Amino acid sequence: MGYVGLPLMRTFCAAGFNCLGFDVDSGKVEKLNAGKSYIKHIPSALIRKVVAAGRFRASDDPRSLRECDAILICVPTPLTRMRDPDMTYVENTAHLIADNLQRGQLVVLESTTYPGTTREVVRPILESTGLKAEGDFFLAFSPEREDPGRTDHTTETIPKVVGGLGPRSLRIATALYGSAVRRAVPVSSCEVAEAAKILENVYRCVNIALINELKMLFDRMGIDVWEVVKAASTKPFGFAPFYPGPGLGGHCIPIDPFYLTWKARQYDMSTRFIELAGEINTAMPAYVVARVAEALNARKRALNGARVLVLGLAYKKDVDDLRESPSIEIIEMLRRRGARVDYNDPHIPRTPRQREHNLGMVSKPLTAKMLASYDCVLIATDHTAYDYPWLVRHARLVVDTRNATSGVRTGRNRVVKA
Repeated sequence: MGYVGLPLMRTFCAAGFNCLGFDVDSGKVEKLNAGKSYIKHIPSALIRKVVAAGRFRASDDPRSLRECDAILICVPTPLTRMRDPDMTYVENTAHLIADNLQRGQLVVLESTTYPGTTREVVRPILESTGLKAEGDFFLAFSPEREDPGRTDHTTETIPKVVGGLGPRSLRIATALYGSAVRRAVPVSSCEVAEAAKILENVYRCVNIALINELKMLFDRMGIDVWEVVKAASTKPFGFAPFYPGPGLGGHCIPIDPFYLTWKARQYDMSTRFIELAGEINTAMPAYVVARVAEALNARKRALNGARVLVLGLAYKKDVDDLRESPSIEIIEMLRRRGARVDYNDPHIPRTPRQREHNLGMVSKPLTAKMLASYDCVLIATDHTAYDYPWLVRHARLVVDTRNATSGVRTGRNRVVKA
């Protein structure tokens, strides 16, 4: 019941369905049943409303899955340290469902993964019960397309690609989603649906890598990449703008392309283009730290011992989502090089313990005196809550990774793009 599960619940409840929200985290279950949300763009008022109406309840009891007609799997698909797919969450969830699988149930995997996962990983686990897919139960893949923080598109309005293990599974899964979202898009197989999601993320990963590489080149040439992108965007055809940044964040683009490169090796093929894009994007936090060091050095200040304030911990503006956020790695890199680092994020008051990181930090309040006390203020996430002219006016040095200060006219000599 996270960034995918909660929006799905909201959408199905709005369509008139009764929903069960299963999660192994008993703390989340208690909050949801008390009408409290832990995700910024899913308001607590909505949770309270559906709970009070009897449309929704949460549970950490696996036996509750037996009550459901359809079970939608929305669990993480991270990478191992060797950048191989970590299917632990998918496999454990499939085993949990298998222990409670009922005849006639539909199981849909929504977690982004490599083509073949539904058929090769989930199906055998579910069929270990003796029940058979397409006859006793039904199995499909329908990739999540959530983008936290967006207001122009919602779970309901984003077309839902659906691929079934077979024709019966496809028909039932399409009917389910078609009852809750505006458009369900059936495709010929689970593998096509899985590959479509990977394609969406590889497309963005490769194009962001391209613009990140151009940013580094244009910086050496004394050219503002943001102005270049703005100029190129005036072409009414053949160009889609992508923008550089301090690195990739979120649970999709930094991770999912590597699922495809791993699968490609099973077919004796090297996806060099995708891997190169991954290398470029992965290197961006180090580039930002180098730019901070250069900017400090130009002002006769070493990075070792410098006080640095990082603005924005979330991976994108105006959300409280810090999954795979480049800000985390930037902070750790700055610390390793001897900097004393603080952060501010209006959406993340303190850093939670993550699978790979535990910064143990609290967001510092912004004041003019406090800003002036730092050797460098690093804009890592361009939240709209920040007053950028005010920040530039009171900071000694601003390193801007998001072009957030583009409209600021006074104090430009204190701003460095990175």
